[in-house]
Amino acid sequence: MTKMADNFSAVDIVEGCRLPVLRKNQEHEDEWPLAEILSVKEVSGRKLFYVHYIDFNKRLDEWVTVDRLDLKKLQFPKKEAKTPTKNGLPGSRPSSPEREVVRKSLDLNIPPATAPSRGKTLPTPKRKVEPPAPLAPQVSPATPVPSLPSSAEASQASVFPAVRETNTTFKAREEHEPISSLTTQQNGTARRLIPAPPGRKRKANCGGADEMIKVLQYNKPQSASVFLPPPPEDSQDSSDGIPTAPRMTGSLVSDRSHDDIITRMKNIECIELGRHRLKPWYFSPYPQELTTLPILYLCEFCLKYLKSLKCLQRHLTKCNLRHPPGNEIYRKGTISFFEIDGRKNKNYSQNLCLLAKCFLDHKTLYYDTDPFLFYVMTEYDSKGFHIVGYFSKEKESTEDYNVACILTLPPYQRRGYGKLLIEFSYELSKVEGKTGTPEKPLSDLGLLSYRSYWSQTILEILMDLKPDNGERPQITINEISEITSVKKEDVISTLQYLNLINYYKGQYILTLSEEIVDGHERAMQKRHLRIDPKCLHFTPKDWSKRGKW
Repeated sequence: MTKMADNFSAVDIVEGCRLPVLRKNQEHEDEWPLAEILSVKEVSGRKLFYVHYIDFNKRLDEWVTVDRLDLKKLQFPKKEAKTPTKNGLPGSRPSSPEREVVRKSLDLNIPPATAPSRGKTLPTPKRKVEPPAPLAPQVSPATPVPSLPSSAEASQASVFPAVRETNTTFKAREEHEPISSLTTQQNGTARRLIPAPPGRKRKANCGGADEMIKVLQYNKPQSASVFLPPPPEDSQDSSDGIPTAPRMTGSLVSDRSHDDIITRMKNIECIELGRHRLKPWYFSPYPQELTTLPILYLCEFCLKYLKSLKCLQRHLTKCNLRHPPGNEIYRKGTISFFEIDGRKNKNYSQNLCLLAKCFLDHKTLYYDTDPFLFYVMTEYDSKGFHIVGYFSKEKESTEDYNVACILTLPPYQRRGYGKLLIEFSYELSKVEGKTGTPEKPLSDLGLLSYRSYWSQTILEILMDLKPDNGERPQITINEISEITSVKKEDVISTLQYLNLINYYKGQYILTLSEEIVDGHERAMQKRHLRIDPKCLHFTPKDWSKRGKW
């Protein structure tokens, strides 16, 4: 068998084959996840194989040598049966019997790929649009807020029910019993448990958005319940309708039908941007002649790409930019935001899109940047304003999108800049007097940030409600949406994601357990970077007048 496997490595390993491949996990332990061979090349007489780990994010794809392949468990690609002719004439042959014999002789008992644990790249479903879920803008990996998920939770799709169906009898409110289906660990991570068996069926709609929510305060400051009255039988509030599955018609949503073997493979080895060297995660359509270079050099101020360090040094003597082009509309401390018009600064916008595509797989790239505005976040030092991240938005969005693409560059991730970008996008929406939502689908890391931001923002409002003249404070879903500029559908889905909505004595209620409150307070203590609205100098334009483009 070993001799046969050796022969396969030299002759029969082709694109499309699957087999276990050795890789190191986050704990630097060996694991053998199943992978697909996407490409084969020979360098200096040595064969290299480009592999995609099945059910893992494409950012982990890499070139490997033959010694990392488990050839004993090789699976050949299935041959497509040819369509037989009308008269049954030759031209319709079955797959090769020799290949079938070889395939049957191989041991195909391949162990499943180990799901990544906390801190690893999340596995993402492969090109699959999930069915609609009640009161949730999209079906996505369950990610507890504010902490990152464990592997078991991250790999599960979270479908939020309209109402938690349960046979559990609630105790008197004075006992302040926390929700049984949600627990909080010592680190503040909310972990979703197995749901209770279904009981009485409830209505999908949890009350009209304009109906008042009564908030009860108790002697124990860490517990509170928010009561929502049930909707009337004939309630037909279309403005609070159930959101559908993720739309695939957004301005920058990638069209998967055009995926091919070229775009599935990383084509840039390394990018040098200022004092950082970045390893791209995905394909980006840089010019073909630059893809063979060991390092692609970018000017960190104008983002122009150059083929060598000498070319970059020559360019820097001519480049006068020390900050992104456009208007600086926010500055506090060392953090600044620049607004860039995709029509007025086309070259910069296109270069920014090329760079961003290296780290965004679910978005396509438009060379026509005219319909977009780009908001670039920078960090200032004595040498200039260095790009940290950005988000783009359509000048006119029929879907109320306030973000098209959003990215924090890898050197600045896990430092609070992602939430800062999200918070800034909603501050712009507040000035515009609109509610907004990000363009779907979100990436795994984008979903983590948005879920965390929505949860913290809504919990902050609920916990700050105070009794009014001894009466219970009241608030509506619409009021929460107007205060935060978060779209109503996102408010409702976040409340259900946190498992706060329950049914008690004929009313829909929101219960804030001590664990939820404690976890929120710990998360807010770590969140040092916040947007100061007083430092924002922004005047929205009416882009419906084409003359302003």
